[in-house]
Amino acid sequence: MKYLITGAGGQLGYDVKRELLKRGVSEKDIATPRSSELDITDAKAVENYVKNFHPDVIFHCAAYTNVDGAESDEESCRKVNVDGTENLTRAAEQVDAKIIYVSTDYVFDGENSEPYNTNDATNPQGVYGKTKREGERAVQQYPKHFIVRTAWVFGLNGKNFIKTMLKVAQGRDEVTVVDDQIGSPTYTIDLARFLVDLAESDKYGIYHATNEGFCSWAEFTEEIYHDAGVDTEVKKVSTEQYAEIAGRPQAKRPHYSKLSKGSIERNGFTRLPSWQDATKRYIDELKKEGEL
Repeated sequence: MKYLITGAGGQLGYDVKRELLKRGVSEKDIATPRSSELDITDAKAVENYVKNFHPDVIFHCAAYTNVDGAESDEESCRKVNVDGTENLTRAAEQVDAKIIYVSTDYVFDGENSEPYNTNDATNPQGVYGKTKREGERAVQQYPKHFIVRTAWVFGLNGKNFIKTMLKVAQGRDEVTVVDDQIGSPTYTIDLARFLVDLAESDKYGIYHATNEGFCSWAEFTEEIYHDAGVDTEVKKVSTEQYAEIAGRPQAKRPHYSKLSKGSIERNGFTRLPSWQDATKRYIDELKKEGEL
């Protein structure tokens, strides 16, 4: 089996490769091209690369993820999230490869009162969410697809909320964090394990995959500081209050990002561990790596 990972330099792609190697896949059977080596927005380049490498599975982890930046640069966001996904899907079809597309909770409007199921109507509110939903539609044109919606991702290889909040806490008695956006943090090591489990199956379709349980960004921050032994106080504010404090407009974010993971169990897979367990393991890894 051969595997192509887009976005392998990011948090999730990095851990997908590590998970494949852990399962005995040879380095030569994993392609992890940088954007300078493969521009996914170039249809011909993607077609040639995929035909030459001929993967059995494509993990499409590359994405334009700057939620606020997307509002003022829709063209760049659309090129990566829509055009790039269309190009990879067509190429996958040409070589009969499975494609795993990593999507987001932003395809929903966040107005639900119970966790979103995989078949619930989508209603993205911003450019980022809209382009990711269009990417989903592109992938759905090809039968051998998996769509995995996730949220609040953190991993060792790159920037994320945990690293940011640990840095922000340095030399401060108090930090201000939003408390009215609810979701589930997701550790890339756990998510990568699930993605590789999917790749080894033919149980195609849409999945929701995050670590188990729910919290607000403020509650997540309190857990981070507790595990890291940080004394900084967390001041809880609303999204509107935070926008005023920040002094700049922000893209609309879903207030309610609870995702139902029923599709994981229905198809015989194992749910991810709790977000508290994942956070503690991640903090322990940061300490081991000397980053904390």
